Amino acid sequence: RTALLSLTAAKEALADASIENLSGFRTGFVSANTVGGMDKTEEFFKEFIFNPAKGKLRNIVHHECGSITELVADRLGINQFMTTISTACSSSANAIIFAARMIKHGMLDVAVAGGVDALTRFTLNGFNTLMILDQDPCKPFDEHRKGLNIGEGAGYVVLVSERVLKQMNKPAYCLLSGYCNANDAYHQTASSPEGKGPYLAMQGALQQSGLAPSAINYINLHGTGTQNNDIAEGTAIKKLFDPLYPAMSSTKSFTGHTLGASGSMEAVFSALAVQQGFIYPNLRFETAMKELPFIPQTVFLAHQPVEHALSNSFGFGGNCSSLIFSKV
Repeated sequence: RTALLSLTAAKEALADASIENLSGFRTGFVSANTVGGMDKTEEFFKEFIFNPAKGKLRNIVHHECGSITELVADRLGINQFMTTISTACSSSANAIIFAARMIKHGMLDVAVAGGVDALTRFTLNGFNTLMILDQDPCKPFDEHRKGLNIGEGAGYVVLVSERVLKQMNKPAYCLLSGYCNANDAYHQTASSPEGKGPYLAMQGALQQSGLAPSAINYINLHGTGTQNNDIAEGTAIKKLFDPLYPAMSSTKSFTGHTLGASGSMEAVFSALAVQQGFIYPNLRFETAMKELPFIPQTVFLAHQPVEHALSNSFGFGGNCSSLIFSKV
């Protein structure tokens, strides 16, 4: 299932890019996931644990994360460069960062970058053990938030060099103007209460882009709906943006938390926010968090002057990444 989701989204991204012939370019596939082929492995163990002579071994051949990338790259016909990134919930944001750096340093001309994750029993049980699942639809950044919802999906962007862009028949959606990965090294599964990792990631992305915080028009929040994540991210935003806060929302209120795919799915939302002037609503928000002086956007807005959008992705182990998308 992970490979099928990945292949579908990657093919859609390439078709949308309208690059007629990739053969003349150094092309890479940088893909992220956290579960690999675990959905099939779980099917294997249903029989194996009762009888070690049972279970279909073909179900575990593609268990590891890199196998999914290889399967999809082969189907896409990309064989010059491929790699897999797995850094929990910042995985696909880091895939985009890595691909952008390779293009910047002249190692690739075109990169299909993003990530995928499919639902598995292991993931659901793991988050349930942490007691951070909301049995109802999640409400990020609400005072009465109870946790996250697990989702599944895939998202990819096609990054190109300036040379390739000049040869394309289609204008770019936007420019990836800044990015940063940071780590607060605070806890295996929790963000630091003062939001050190999120702060460093957002600050670093702004510095690379050359933008002041006041230039950001929209923030796509990591916004999982857990007590720890939302207060940590909100504290970092307060420290960096106070007193002028841009519009912001968590699109996980629509998609659920898609784990390794969330960063790239939200990168797509952010790119569309810049291109189309979209400001997305934060579903089910009712009560402001008492610790924060701002609230998320609650109504969908179109035709807004979104010159720069910031997208946050923060993962277990303190691995925090921020991307900035700007009008071309």
